[in-house]
Amino acid sequence: MGDVNQSVASDFILVGLFSHSGSHQLLFSLVAAMFIMGLLGNTVLLFVIRMDSRLHTPMYFLLSQLSLFDVGLPLVTIPKMASDFLQGEGSISFGGCAAQIFFLTLMGVAEGILLALMSYDRYVAVCHPLQYPVLMRRQVCLVMVGSSWLAGVLNASVQTSITLHFPYCASRTVDHFFCEVPALLKISCADTSAYEQALSTSGVLILVLPLSLIASSYGHVLGAVLRMSSEEARNKTFTTCCSHITVVGLFYGAAVFMYMVPGAYHSPYHDDVVSLFYSLVSPTLNPLIYSLRNREVRMALVKVLSRAGLRSK
Repeated sequence: MGDVNQSVASDFILVGLFSHSGSHQLLFSLVAAMFIMGLLGNTVLLFVIRMDSRLHTPMYFLLSQLSLFDVGLPLVTIPKMASDFLQGEGSISFGGCAAQIFFLTLMGVAEGILLALMSYDRYVAVCHPLQYPVLMRRQVCLVMVGSSWLAGVLNASVQTSITLHFPYCASRTVDHFFCEVPALLKISCADTSAYEQALSTSGVLILVLPLSLIASSYGHVLGAVLRMSSEEARNKTFTTCCSHITVVGLFYGAAVFMYMVPGAYHSPYHDDVVSLFYSLVSPTLNPLIYSLRNREVRMALVKVLSRAGLRSK
């Protein structure tokens, strides 16, 4: 009991993102620039989808939720990291650490499930176009998004409560730039092997099940695309699906390394790079991938900008 009280009463010390590298100012400037670009890109995408009625479709509704997650993920980690770097210290309270674990897990799990549901949306649109208005009606979309949020909340609640229940009575220095479950378990003075095994097993299920749906959906989509007689329709479908597959690859590639690769193959440097990738790089690239490769989004953006220009005159 005393160990647990000590855990609650004391702060953790985060090892900064740049502790494993040189050129601190240059790297900090790069991270800050990407953070701002990501926030602007996702905010603009959300605004464009909201303002253009042609984008009020199930696909863009799901895409707006993805942008919402991509706004939230960097906000949980990067401002704290930047503050620590500028102030020259890295302490974080027990409550602050709990908040980081909870919201990162929530949005990470919810985004993984959402990407799987987005692949199902493309499957229905390409393989069952006549049934699409029924199968992807608004109520279904709301249930899909709600289920991704609910799964994220449940998983985050369990992981946060169990992880922070362990006593941290030895070194309280977390060799990571934010509070993440694998990094915290390394400094616990209790035996966490059973929980780590359970975490790996649940991680496999959380990753493999959505990936199976994604692979199945795009397998059927690819078959349908190859059977299309119209080259224009084939190219349009292929472009839209390629954008989504690229986003899936960025997100799940990092997630598989963090939660499916055994801890013996991890190092603080590799964990920092992979965590930065899924918490900053991927959310920054997602709006660029969807806007640059999607004609409808580009046209909607031009329309919104031209409308804003006319109003200013």
